[in-house]
Amino acid sequence: MTEPTKNDKPNADQHGKPGNKPNPQGAPTGGSRGWMGLVVVMMLVATMALFLSNAQTGREISFKQFEQYYTTDQIIPESVELKETAIVAKLIQTEVASTPEVVRVPVNAVAREAISERLFELTDGRVRLRPQPGWINFIYIFGPVILLFGLLYFLIARGMRAAGGGPGGMLGSFGKSRHRTLTKEMTGITFKDVAGIEEAKDEVTEIIEFLKNPKKFTRLGGRIPRGVLLSGQPGCGKTLLAKAIAGEADVPFFSISGSDFVEMFVGVGASRVRDLFKQAKDSAPCIIFLDEIDAVGRRRGAGFSQGGHDEREQTLNAILVEMDGFNSTDGVIVIAATNRPDVLDPALIRPGRFDRQISVPLPDVKGRLEILKVHAKKVKLGPNVDLEKIARGTPMFSGADLAAIINEAAIAATMQNKDFIEHEDLEEARDKVKFGRAKKSRVREKDENKLVAYHEAGHAVLQALLKDADPLHKVTIIPRGDSGGATFSLPEKDRMGYSLKWLLATMRVVCGGRIAEEKAMNDVSSGASQDIRQITAIARAMVLEWGMSPKLGFINYAGQDTRDSFIPEKDYSEETARIIDEEIKRLTSEAYAEAQRLLEQNWDKVVAVAEALLKHETLTADEVHKLMRGEELTKPTVADLLSADRARSTAKPKGVTHAPELQGPDGPETLPDPA
Repeated sequence: MTEPTKNDKPNADQHGKPGNKPNPQGAPTGGSRGWMGLVVVMMLVATMALFLSNAQTGREISFKQFEQYYTTDQIIPESVELKETAIVAKLIQTEVASTPEVVRVPVNAVAREAISERLFELTDGRVRLRPQPGWINFIYIFGPVILLFGLLYFLIARGMRAAGGGPGGMLGSFGKSRHRTLTKEMTGITFKDVAGIEEAKDEVTEIIEFLKNPKKFTRLGGRIPRGVLLSGQPGCGKTLLAKAIAGEADVPFFSISGSDFVEMFVGVGASRVRDLFKQAKDSAPCIIFLDEIDAVGRRRGAGFSQGGHDEREQTLNAILVEMDGFNSTDGVIVIAATNRPDVLDPALIRPGRFDRQISVPLPDVKGRLEILKVHAKKVKLGPNVDLEKIARGTPMFSGADLAAIINEAAIAATMQNKDFIEHEDLEEARDKVKFGRAKKSRVREKDENKLVAYHEAGHAVLQALLKDADPLHKVTIIPRGDSGGATFSLPEKDRMGYSLKWLLATMRVVCGGRIAEEKAMNDVSSGASQDIRQITAIARAMVLEWGMSPKLGFINYAGQDTRDSFIPEKDYSEETARIIDEEIKRLTSEAYAEAQRLLEQNWDKVVAVAEALLKHETLTADEVHKLMRGEELTKPTVADLLSADRARSTAKPKGVTHAPELQGPDGPETLPDPA
């Protein structure tokens, strides 16, 4: 294990925290700003004194009134002053304790000379002159302008220092990297908290071993990889894996997002990249984690350019140079994460920069079980909880989805005052995460309820009849999310691809809802909009992407989806476009006709399932199969449950003279869940 370097400090941050280096020159910072602030304060004081000295104090009177006051001995002779703009004097106080009243005669520049002569004649020359100094005139004219500019400079400079977080000011610190330095104590996450992505864990474990014991690998002439790119769908655990690396590695871990490089000033992103790598080299060996690197690493020259100088491209060029330029980056490993590796620049993901590209896929059934166990350690589970069944029933769920299931189940159990989480809470949480919350309080009309029941019965019967479709799990007419009802399937295994038989069976199941409601109600509704969208998407993918059309053959017509251009890519002729439309229409029409034929042959089963849904609202797969075999259900209906609860609520126990509070199994004023 390598010894920690002198810069390997957990608090070596860039935001004024302990660990920052002092000013290398040793000179006091901000000296010019201190003198400028002193000048601004002095100007402010002088201007305030000027305005106070020229303030219009005292009672304003006319010169004729002043003559009357003076001739009647009401003015103190020694108090008469001739100022630049007024004559000021004090009246003789009538009471001993009172303050002499000040009177003021305004004098304008035009009549000043005439009034001065009359004033000297009136007072026999006993007038004190108060001429205004020249510098006062200068301040009076230019003072407000100087004060305004000085105040603006003072405020802007202070704002720059605050925004910059250092003596360099805003402009100096805009180019500083805004990364965070993480340690194992700060993250609290290790590889024990990461499950379901074992291959990715093994690869990053090698990276940590590189950093801890580099001589072990350089003994045979190898070198430490410069970069590792983590790619995968959202929620698969890329950022969690990076946090675990920070928790496992004994080296500095610099974390920053791709959007932190982008700023309003051109060239700031490239400056931050250089500053980040400079600090990383000073702290080598270390790890740099760039989250969402596609924010600055997109393919150059794609889409519409903002102009001749693209800030994003300058930032990308700086990253390319720092990772594999003339400068040596030994001991610095860059780990990046992205959801869109297809839009990254080829120069960024080539060997020598990102030597390893690790795919973080959606977990399989074994991985989902391990993820559920990791999150289940933080909650209390009941004895009837079967995490393996939940893992099998959550195909295509990411790690974030599985964590949300455990959390939603814990919230639901808490709201029902349970001591632990039961299996039904996990089932409900799974459906809530995938389809939305069940709207059990929604009241529908009788005809609308019947339409939804037959719609879901059509889906459920076809799901049970078609062997190539996923097995039926349950069906309900309780609204959930944006849908009026739902039919749930439970895949028996993880599906890495889609077979033609499964696609055709799924398309037939999708058509069952519209066919059943049309036959039962002699009308159609907009409730099949999601079904229409789903079957169209499947048929279009079969024709354009998967080569499942005999007429078009083994050709991809979908183009490359880079989402960098507003102009859709279309590399085929109008005749081919017409054939594509015909093939999509043929696939959907054949699926509709086949589903219609199956439902006509098994209409009695559809009616049985629909009538049971109207009574019970929710049916399991076993109950649907029992109804399709012609058997009766023995469980109580929703009406029976409500009647029994109403009877318990109205019954008065012995010795009680008042009606008891309406009490359900889950608390006051609640009814049993009919589902």
